[in-house]
Amino acid sequence: MLMLSMMVVVIAVLTVGCGSKNNTNTATTEGNAAEASKEAVTLSLGLLPSIDAIPFVIAHEQGFDKKHGVNLDIQTFKSAKDRDVAFQAGKLEGISADLVAISIYNEAGLDVKITSTTFGEFDLLTGYDAVQDVKDLKGKTVILSKNTSTQYTVAMMLKQAGLTEDDITVTEVPQIPTRLELLKNNKADAAILPEPFVTMGKASGLRVLSSTHTAGVNPFVLAFPQTAIDAKADAIRNMYAAYDEAVAYMKSHDQSEYIDLVIKEVGYPETLKDEIKVPDYVPANQVDVKEVEAAFAWAREKGLLSKNISAEDVISDVQFKK
Repeated sequence: MLMLSMMVVVIAVLTVGCGSKNNTNTATTEGNAAEASKEAVTLSLGLLPSIDAIPFVIAHEQGFDKKHGVNLDIQTFKSAKDRDVAFQAGKLEGISADLVAISIYNEAGLDVKITSTTFGEFDLLTGYDAVQDVKDLKGKTVILSKNTSTQYTVAMMLKQAGLTEDDITVTEVPQIPTRLELLKNNKADAAILPEPFVTMGKASGLRVLSSTHTAGVNPFVLAFPQTAIDAKADAIRNMYAAYDEAVAYMKSHDQSEYIDLVIKEVGYPETLKDEIKVPDYVPANQVDVKEVEAAFAWAREKGLLSKNISAEDVISDVQFKK
């Protein structure tokens, strides 16, 4: 009886000990998760529904951002104007922008810095058989949005073809869907468009004359005000670590595993699912100084930039060296 009593006591002690250990482990695990969530610094990003937004969206959807200690608060805007209103109201820290916009921000006295390039794309489309090359646009009409990166891109494409902006007639249409409809209805000879409207245009029989990729022009950047860079430098660096992991994820996974997210975020019609070609994204990198200088020179010609601002003045080394 004495031995039996002692065994009961031992078993009871072991049971309490194990229970305490399990409770401690559970509490520790929950505490670590809560601590990780607490340590993740929120970083708000204002993005447009375009292909350069996809790595950021996947970084958030797959949890790569929190893994690296940052919580990406992604806000998508239908137009650059709406994005700029939110940005100037202080509701955004980082924004998907372009080099022409950067010149305009700094001209207005906003200390906005480029932290990296992004992987956007503009294509110049036509529906006329007589226009087989950019040089064939001499004397023709081209739809774009004035004083923006679309006009700058067209100017660079024309320059490479031996033409100037004076060689074409510009039809200004800020609304991208309207540009596509006008081109499809033969109301212009060419139009500059982003995705998903490029894929939609090709599906309706339009042809690509040139693109920012084939022309070697990249006006697309991610930018932050200097105040945000000073306050959240580590979070910005962690964001890029998550971005690079998202790029690696897309390279190692079949497009079918994330194409629905691309369709949702960029706005492709579901009917064109099989026509979509997701770009071969590369890890984030810093903008080319020559790209900034070329865009700023064009902005000065157009009267958009009068201040003596150099490329180095608007490039941040928070993640990449200038």
